[in-house]
Amino acid sequence: MKITLSNPIFNDEDAARAHFEKLRWPEGAVCPFCNSVGKSTEMKGATTRKGLWKCRECRKPFTATIGTLYERSHIPLHKWLLATHLMCSSKKGMSAHQLFRMLGFGSYRTAWFMAHRIREAMKPVNPSPLGGEGKTVEADETFVGGKEKNKHAKDRKHLGRGAVGKEAVFSLVERGGKVRSTHVKSVTSATLGAVMREQLNSETHLMTDDARQYIPLGKDYAAHDAVNLPLLR
Repeated sequence: MKITLSNPIFNDEDAARAHFEKLRWPEGAVCPFCNSVGKSTEMKGATTRKGLWKCRECRKPFTATIGTLYERSHIPLHKWLLATHLMCSSKKGMSAHQLFRMLGFGSYRTAWFMAHRIREAMKPVNPSPLGGEGKTVEADETFVGGKEKNKHAKDRKHLGRGAVGKEAVFSLVERGGKVRSTHVKSVTSATLGAVMREQLNSETHLMTDDARQYIPLGKDYAAHDAVNLPLLR
């Protein structure tokens, strides 16, 4: 089903709630406490908030957002659905600043919070390791952050040049496959090795630059080539 931005689910709270309930409960309301299906009643009344259901089995109240990234949020559901649609349908991704402009929030912090939650929810659950027999994975690190000279005087770290004041990001690139990047607190054999053991198949052909932190790590894989030029930069 093609969804356009003019769809009522993106600007009307009742339409958004009905749409979300239909998506999450195609066979009737499901109680998140006792898992009974179709045995709940929607509560209605002048003082009852919309979208509240009560299970006839365990007698507990609930809403469709329990157990989702929208749970316990004061942001209207139609705003959440629009933000999720925009971030999932944007081919090159969407920044929190762009989300802030498009949704018309009064605070950038709200857009940042939503973007963070949506990205977390989009992460794969227990993803399979990269690489494997006959596959090559390149590993390299980089440093992200502005130049020290461009920062406010109180934020500068006068400790030298290069990576000073920047954050380290470690990437694994499977040739013809996926890319995974991880923020690490330091670029050492211990920190990089922990990421590699979690995300890399031991039958992989590993390629890195000739930095010394990779030397003890290469022995854990089927093959290891260390070249003297940066791979991913």
